[in-house]
Amino acid sequence: MDSEIGKIIDGKSIAAKIVSEIAKEVKSFSKDFRAPHLAVLISGDDSASRVYVRSKIRTAEKCGIKSDLINLPFDIKESELFRRLDELNNDTNIDGILVQLPLPSYIDPKKVINRISPYKDVDGFHPYNLGRILEGDPLFVPCTPLGIIELIKRYEVDTTGKNAVVIGRSVIVGKPISMLLADKSENGNATVTICHSRTRDIKKILRAADIIVCAVGKAEMLTGDMVKPGVVVIDVGVNRVKDAETKKGYRLVGDVDFESVSQKASLITPVPGGVGPMTVAMLMGNTLKAARLKYKK
Repeated sequence: MDSEIGKIIDGKSIAAKIVSEIAKEVKSFSKDFRAPHLAVLISGDDSASRVYVRSKIRTAEKCGIKSDLINLPFDIKESELFRRLDELNNDTNIDGILVQLPLPSYIDPKKVINRISPYKDVDGFHPYNLGRILEGDPLFVPCTPLGIIELIKRYEVDTTGKNAVVIGRSVIVGKPISMLLADKSENGNATVTICHSRTRDIKKILRAADIIVCAVGKAEMLTGDMVKPGVVVIDVGVNRVKDAETKKGYRLVGDVDFESVSQKASLITPVPGGVGPMTVAMLMGNTLKAARLKYKK
């Protein structure tokens, strides 16, 4: 662990290093083959989604990864979306496909995820890829859990035999990170408990945790009185709370009450600047991996 960082896990800095590393790998790969190619599809006018997509496109450019932003009609039919996905699946020049959520309410996101080839599923949400995590033989790991594991690795957090508590059971974060932390691997071997809205006496469980991953989407729900001294806390949440003193009228906070929890934690991720930048960096890594798999490199 970098002693200059102190208690704060600087995801922004680590992500920048990873992007730089990927850029070098892409440059080397592109000498013998073409540059990796990512297709990003988006529909609707969700402002947060469009900001996030722009971040992905900019980061791809930094890495030397070619990217196509495909703006879908706001009223696109499910059949038309599937047709577009089939074209991308069959396009040998496309390595990764990402459909930015949320989609129009009448389109089932599970059907869309299932339609993407698992070998181009750089988001890691296809059942095939989730199943391979369960087997301990992952192909593509969802980007946020992968980013968490990378932070744990780079900050040299010892997970073996530790009590890890994951708050949240989503397919995007909660379930995959639980499997990764429990896996028989260098950054796994933890004893994992998953907590959720039906968990009884959650404070008792949390106070026994050595590592906590909080991913519930509820602003500042984890407070200092719920954790023990020395705990490592990974905050995945990004929530808007009203703040009249800011120009935008709101501020971003995590699922963790940073002020109180940071007084006890040995390591903690901030919001923003913690897990978020890592998610984008891991997407670039998955895209490069997809290209390498195609050329068996």
